Amino acid sequence: MTTSASGWTSADIPDQRGRTAVVTGANSGVGLETARMLAERGARVVLACRSLDRAAVARDAIRATAPDAELHTARLDLASATSVREAATAIRAEFDRIDLLINNAGAAFGALVLIDGTERTFVTNQLGPFAFTGLLLPGVLAAPAGRVVTVSSGSHEVGRLDLDDLAYARRRYGRWRAYARSKLANLLFTFELQRRLAAAGERAVAVAAHPGAAATEFGHNAGGLTRMLSVAPLRRLLAPLVSTAAEGALPTLRAAVDPDVQGGEFYGPDGFHGIRGLPHRVQPAAAAQDPTTSAMLWEKCEQLTGVRYPLP
Repeated sequence: MTTSASGWTSADIPDQRGRTAVVTGANSGVGLETARMLAERGARVVLACRSLDRAAVARDAIRATAPDAELHTARLDLASATSVREAATAIRAEFDRIDLLINNAGAAFGALVLIDGTERTFVTNQLGPFAFTGLLLPGVLAAPAGRVVTVSSGSHEVGRLDLDDLAYARRRYGRWRAYARSKLANLLFTFELQRRLAAAGERAVAVAAHPGAAATEFGHNAGGLTRMLSVAPLRRLLAPLVSTAAEGALPTLRAAVDPDVQGGEFYGPDGFHGIRGLPHRVQPAAAAQDPTTSAMLWEKCEQLTGVRYPLP
């Protein structure tokens, strides 16, 4: 794809007519803008959100700029194994193929809460998307050029993955420590999925992205100062320093639709420390590229979710 001299922008999104995209966490922020821009280019978009009411509000907002878009909603709570399976079953029943699966939804929680013995942030950000992707993978493989895009974070660089202590029994819990761990896991998962897709000779690819720092409601669940900074008045005050939600969506969109993107690549903003800017290929931390750790994570996710991928 030929991009403008200034870099890849929303104008470079190709025609998406005839394609089906599933976007998790599409009711607000980066997820909403990702879904909006895909719909504006003609994609059929499934808004997979924890609240169907908020998904309906987002659907109506998208129709303001894409009145002819085909939009669907699905209830998906990534922290609930039952919800993940029900959402995947419903989507697979309605669509015989999924061209784009965008694992956008994520959270950081201020308090330590365990779900079946595993800390909630890791369940929401890694185990839920792992299971959801595995259950939808037959649909992705049925597409001519399916892609799985998982949204990570620049904070993966400070993440430390301890697969023997996912309940924080041996280490003090911290919301951003837990978040960084989950975002490192997202990259390890993406690169392992790409290795397995390639080994199976599949056309589908797995790619990762991160939005940098964007003015969204993301910090609402984190508590403390982060939650205060996510309220609308302070978001407006900080706006000159960070990206808008639409700008933050561009790395995900490039990873999803740029025909020059290759499996196993990672996209983020090109500005100072990846905080903001136009999307370009970025280098993940060395810890995210370790195939031994990726394989161990994969096995752990299979054990904890009970989901096996239809790949050799």
